[in-house]
Amino acid sequence: MSHTPNELAEQFPQAVEKMHDLKTSDAHFAKLHDDYHELNRDIHRAETDVEPTDDFHLEDMRKKRLALLDEISPYLR
Repeated sequence: MSHTPNELAEQFPQAVEKMHDLKTSDAHFAKLHDDYHELNRDIHRAETDVEPTDDFHLEDMRKKRLALLDEISPYLR
């Protein structure tokens, strides 16, 4: 399996343990985490032409990923 960039553990290496705790104790964070992970994989698959898409859809997915990251990051500070 190829390396998928932009994983949350890479974005917040100091907060890996906190992410694990939040995933088990906070349902909203768990959903955000899962949504981010799924969208990030979709973006990676599009960028590597495993599942090609048009530029507009790819840009839209990237914007959604950034919005999720903006919502997740306060949890991890």
